[in-house]
Amino acid sequence: MERLKSNIRIIKQKRPINNSPNNINNYLKLIKGGDKVKKIILVFTLLFIVGVCFSAFAADAKYVGVTKCKMCNSTSKSGAQYKIWGKGSHANAFKTLASDAAKKTAAKAGVKGDPQKAAECLACHTTAYDPTTGKKRGDTASTLTMEEGVSCESCHGPGSVYKSKKNMKDHKLYLKTGGIMPNKELCVKCHNPKSPTYKAFDYEKRKKEIAHPTPKK
Repeated sequence: MERLKSNIRIIKQKRPINNSPNNINNYLKLIKGGDKVKKIILVFTLLFIVGVCFSAFAADAKYVGVTKCKMCNSTSKSGAQYKIWGKGSHANAFKTLASDAAKKTAAKAGVKGDPQKAAECLACHTTAYDPTTGKKRGDTASTLTMEEGVSCESCHGPGSVYKSKKNMKDHKLYLKTGGIMPNKELCVKCHNPKSPTYKAFDYEKRKKEIAHPTPKK
């Protein structure tokens, strides 16, 4: 139990737990050598530590930008998600704010000045924008730009941790390391009557329009 308490303190301090083979082997030896009750306690201890570690890592995840996603999601083998996104309206969400039509719509809605600089517009036309500060959220890397519009991480969450090949291949690991499976509730945060260009939002229909599944083997 002292080892468990020690590891919990390390996690809270955001220091890495000693997950070396020797440390893990010590747990395994205790599990093999102890009585039934101790084995159960030790097994749950290991599971708890692993779960807390994943949660801590996910909580520290940063938005890294579409260029990082592109690295593994451009080929037909992977599903060409980057290319599909690039042809859609989400990729042009920021650019469209520069159009004359967008400026007229923004002015009519009471937005003052340039829509590409207005918090009311940027909140849903960019990724990881904080309308309360008028800047990118604090948990973003320099590789994320407003110009990429509504990119992968707007729907799938900050990807600095889950973007590794290992995590992307394992759906459970993807979720444990901060990955999100987008749903209707997430979409209607922007696709709602508050938008000056809102039209009735058919979630199932719109979901098919931007579908980018990974090909089944």
